[in-house]
Amino acid sequence: MLTPRRVKYRKMMVGGRIARKTSVGHTLVFGKYGLKAQESKWITARQLESARRAITRSIHRGGELWIRIFPDKPITKQPPETGMGGGKGTVDHFVAVTKAGRIIFELDGISKDLAKTAFKLAAYKLPMKTAFISKEG
Repeated sequence: MLTPRRVKYRKMMVGGRIARKTSVGHTLVFGKYGLKAQESKWITARQLESARRAITRSIHRGGELWIRIFPDKPITKQPPETGMGGGKGTVDHFVAVTKAGRIIFELDGISKDLAKTAFKLAAYKLPMKTAFISKEG
């Protein structure tokens, strides 16, 4: 799974509201086909890895895949049955803060139909609505 090698601060604040749309990462850069987020959500490292595995298995390890997001936000969790006032919990997992319009995956070197089916399988693993996009139109 994807996790940062080193972090400047071990624990991060939860943060306020997520902006409605992204201003960066909303166009295809590396490949011909992409999977674009339609909603703003947190994607965990496990969900991202699960979607990546679904894509690579469906394209039979052909073509090239790029992951355009990285889970770098640590999420903490208190152990069960812990009383109030014990402080902030330990880091449980990492998430990628994904805004609407952000491209999550890109593919190249395969046919459009195969890319569409691969991204459909990956979309089942993600907690948000997604859309298939291509440079062809």
